[in-house]
Amino acid sequence: MAKEVMETKRVEEYERDEEEEEDEEQMEEWDDWQSEEEEESSSRCLCLFCSSRFGSAEILFDHCRSEHSFDFHHVVRELGLDFYGSFKLINYVRSQVAENKCWCCGLTFQCSRDLQNHLHPASNFQKDGNFFWEDDLYLKPYVVDDPLLHSFAGDEDEEEDPPAVDEEMMRELRSSEELPELCNEGQSMINGDSPMSDVFKETGNTEASLNSMDKISQGMMTNGMILKPCDQKQKDKQLRVSLANVVAREIKNVNEKYFGSYGSFGIHREMLSDKVRTDAYRGALLNNPSLINGATVLDVGCGTGILSLFAAQGGASKVIAVEASSKMAAVATQIARDNGLLSEDSMKGEEQHSGAINVVQCMVEELDKYIYIPPNSVDVLVSEWMGYCLLYESMLSSVLYARDRWLKPDGAILPDTATLFAAGFGRGGTSIPFWENVYGFNMSCISKEVMEDASCVPIVDAIDIRDIMTESAVIHSFDLATMKIDEMDFTAIFELKLRTDPANDATSRTCPCYGIVLWFDTGFTNRFCKEMTTILSTSPYTPRTHWSQTILTFREPITMTSSDAFASSTAAVGTEESPAVRIRSRISIARSSEHRSIDISLEISGISSDDRKQSWPVQIFSL
Repeated sequence: MAKEVMETKRVEEYERDEEEEEDEEQMEEWDDWQSEEEEESSSRCLCLFCSSRFGSAEILFDHCRSEHSFDFHHVVRELGLDFYGSFKLINYVRSQVAENKCWCCGLTFQCSRDLQNHLHPASNFQKDGNFFWEDDLYLKPYVVDDPLLHSFAGDEDEEEDPPAVDEEMMRELRSSEELPELCNEGQSMINGDSPMSDVFKETGNTEASLNSMDKISQGMMTNGMILKPCDQKQKDKQLRVSLANVVAREIKNVNEKYFGSYGSFGIHREMLSDKVRTDAYRGALLNNPSLINGATVLDVGCGTGILSLFAAQGGASKVIAVEASSKMAAVATQIARDNGLLSEDSMKGEEQHSGAINVVQCMVEELDKYIYIPPNSVDVLVSEWMGYCLLYESMLSSVLYARDRWLKPDGAILPDTATLFAAGFGRGGTSIPFWENVYGFNMSCISKEVMEDASCVPIVDAIDIRDIMTESAVIHSFDLATMKIDEMDFTAIFELKLRTDPANDATSRTCPCYGIVLWFDTGFTNRFCKEMTTILSTSPYTPRTHWSQTILTFREPITMTSSDAFASSTAAVGTEESPAVRIRSRISIARSSEHRSIDISLEISGISSDDRKQSWPVQIFSL
């Protein structure tokens, strides 16, 4: 009996041991499964805005686009972000969402639910000219071991074909003078046009900066993150093509807005009503028969076609009117037809007239695609290309392109000269007097902010000659028959002295100079206009034009005098105690990185009668 009991116990112990082993194995399997689940969960990409997780970056971005109004790929394409820019964008968005802030407008909310209800498509990506995520601190992952940062760009090691180039945009890019600059991405970085330009800004040393970039590209640690090495040559190729696409797209957009703005009849009425402008061209085209009679004329940017009509009226045998705005090209065609001046080439099977004008709708850089003109076969090139401050809108480059391609070696360009002038203006040329008395109320507290704004942005307005206090000075002259495109950018030095005015004794007192006013003249000279020359002037001393003048306001006025009696060796030059007898200015005007705009830099120094000098910080104006 005892033997049976012992055997029974032995069997029970064995079974119990078996059960314990099975339980242990099950626990181990459970732990393994749980560990795998946790690992799988941690490797899934966490949404940028909510707690959802996704198996791939693409699914996550689709979710963000549909649920949170954040289209990652659109932002990257629109802004031309490279790998590092995209990397910083993700970390920036995560940092803002963690504080319940809207990533694009900056509003803060009480909870994440309120933030998610608020999210909207971004309309702005910059503050003070920089992306919100420009700071290199966003190169450090906001979420430790964030799977999205390893997957949003795909496999970096795979060989990829460079992005496809938009041929239409590239044609526009090639027609501009900016393409050579884009091909030198290294120089762009040094100039600050690249997302990596912060490296150069921080060091201030080009060689050291290049060394820093080389270390980064080799996978060295930056802000706690190991940057993955990649095929630099392939990435450079992709970067160049992407950059070219972005700039070409920007040029295309600006061109569309620019030419679209000329589809409004209001601006054409303003130009046609400008008698100074229109009469100058009319006189040159109608009163110089030796130039126009029987000539082939190319009109660049014809608008309503008024200059082409004058040329045909003056006896031109053939007038090619080029207009990029589709609306205005159609209008110019109809106007020429209604006046019996449309050529047979333009009739296309309609009732034909013996006119001279053929309207072509395109940019002049693409004219060869629409009509064949033998090289160097045009007798006269005419265009009203001038913008505010002469060079705004940068249409001159298109005129010079047409000149070099189609104008005969001895052909005429109208106008053939252009000259920029400057003079100093006094208090009446500012808005200060207006704010001092508004319907009897003193609002001069506003004028300080207005003047600060005016010291950064040029003002286009007509200035009263009574407010001009200095003699005029020539800044720069252009010979349109021979100049090169890169000569559109220039630097000039000039001096301004108080003008003598017999009507008042201005020379015996001090006068504060508040800034510089610019204007231009264009000439139809006897080089081509043998019978009658003409000057088109936008000077404040001549009848007003639609160009008015361009006003550059100093940050602070400079007191001037023409008398030697005001001289103090201790007071600062340009003050009442020690007024300047002359103002020396250095001005640079250059085409802006923003297509069709210009940047103006102005450096000024006041010089006293004892030759002491006071200089002021450079001012930058964008037009």
